[in-house]
Amino acid sequence: MPSCKAGYIPGDNKVNILEVGKVGVDMKQQSFSQTKQLVYAALGIALVFICTVFVNVRLPIAANGGLIHLGNVPLFIIAILYGRRFGALAGGIGMALFDVVGGWFLWAPFTLAIVGLMGYTVGAICEKHRTLTAYVLALAAACFIKVVGYYGAEWIIYGNWLAPMASIPGNLVQIGVAAVVVLPIVAKLRKHVAVYSWAGGRK
Repeated sequence: MPSCKAGYIPGDNKVNILEVGKVGVDMKQQSFSQTKQLVYAALGIALVFICTVFVNVRLPIAANGGLIHLGNVPLFIIAILYGRRFGALAGGIGMALFDVVGGWFLWAPFTLAIVGLMGYTVGAICEKHRTLTAYVLALAAACFIKVVGYYGAEWIIYGNWLAPMASIPGNLVQIGVAAVVVLPIVAKLRKHVAVYSWAGGRK
């Protein structure tokens, strides 16, 4: 009877038992990592939704009534600390859910796209450059996307290119307040929180 090399299954093209075990462990770890990422994404969506629902002020100056809320605070924190995909999901879905629940149905698709792009942009910038200057530039980019995006959305919904201008001050205040709150927080948290990427787990 031929001798068998340790770690191999005889008659089965020398499949290495140790390698099979290692693959199994890696698959379990990958599955756990993906589950953790989905949980983080769900928590981010919930945080954005809750902050938008319970901390908001309606303004009588715009065609749609106007709205200032703090949903941008968790959105920006998540995007800066956990990257573009988490930021896009938390922001886009979280605020779109608010539109649906709050009766702003026409706005939901626009919010999903605009705020999702805001979260993605902030996350993309801050994944590459983890400095306070980069954070400020990322929030400025998000502000530009918000102002231009909602101006266009309101123009489409109301068919008037002048009326959306009344919403611009509220949008600027919204991002400005969020920036004042977010920047000191992320400056502290970035030293203690391990940064995640959607594809690769911890960075």
